[in-house]
Amino acid sequence: MSFLSSRPITCPASLLKLAKTRPAPRVVIAQAGASLPMQAARQAVAEGIMTPVFVGDPKQIAKQAAALEWDISAYPQVAAKDESEAANKAAALCGAGEGDVLMKGHLHTDVFMKSILSRANGLRTEKRLVHLFHMSVPDADAPLILSDCAVNVAPDMATKKAALGYCVEMLQMVKAGRPKIAVLSATETPIASVPSSMTAEELMHWARQEYTDVDVVGPLALDLILSIKSAEIKGLSNSPVAGKANAVIVPDIVSGNVLFKSLVYLAGACAAGIVMGAKVPVLLTSRADPPQARLASVALAAIMASATKKP
Repeated sequence: MSFLSSRPITCPASLLKLAKTRPAPRVVIAQAGASLPMQAARQAVAEGIMTPVFVGDPKQIAKQAAALEWDISAYPQVAAKDESEAANKAAALCGAGEGDVLMKGHLHTDVFMKSILSRANGLRTEKRLVHLFHMSVPDADAPLILSDCAVNVAPDMATKKAALGYCVEMLQMVKAGRPKIAVLSATETPIASVPSSMTAEELMHWARQEYTDVDVVGPLALDLILSIKSAEIKGLSNSPVAGKANAVIVPDIVSGNVLFKSLVYLAGACAAGIVMGAKVPVLLTSRADPPQARLASVALAAIMASATKKP
């Protein structure tokens, strides 16, 4: 369609540069024997931001590596007979401290997520699992963090508090400056008939009590989040967040999914995504992700994993 962006997706150089200052994490790939995860692994290894651990059918892993003319003999391989076993073995490796990042390969998302939630694999913590996107929009001077666009369907207040905390952590790790977090709704005024606006106001008041070095404003409609001009027209030019946000907490998975895909397909943004809240960062990649977005996701995971590694 004519309104879709024709800009090629590119991995942000700043994200890749920062990842290269960190030790290359051991990325355990569940069900690795397929074209897309192997291509992503090879590209990340070439950039020096990943040490892969392949889990899956040894014959398929060897076949895909051969197709790429890639010698993977130096990297660990763990055999698994099907996607369920691959998911659980990969999660257990990370749970046991033998992997720094867990990456979804060629398997169903529900099977992959079950392996993370299983107490037996030692990967689950008491924290909420929340997905974050690090969005790099062409011509923008800073990234935009979105939460949660892929995991939590209708996040409750506790989950949104966790999401806000993860946004703060990510913004600090990628050196994006003072966190300026907007809570999305359809209005900038709390209205009882718009439940998300009431929730946004509640989250804002909580965050202002919880954090002293973070700016949080909600509710804000999308134009007021993205546009300084809209903020000026609507009398919010003095807001620390309106038109200047570097993170957005969305009210539900539908609005979040629409927002991130709009930025990708209409603006040519690169979406690097990880799940936070497990023992290690989790890469929940999609078959539709272009190679550069996969590389950006690995780079982001490398940066975030460095925060949890023991010296």
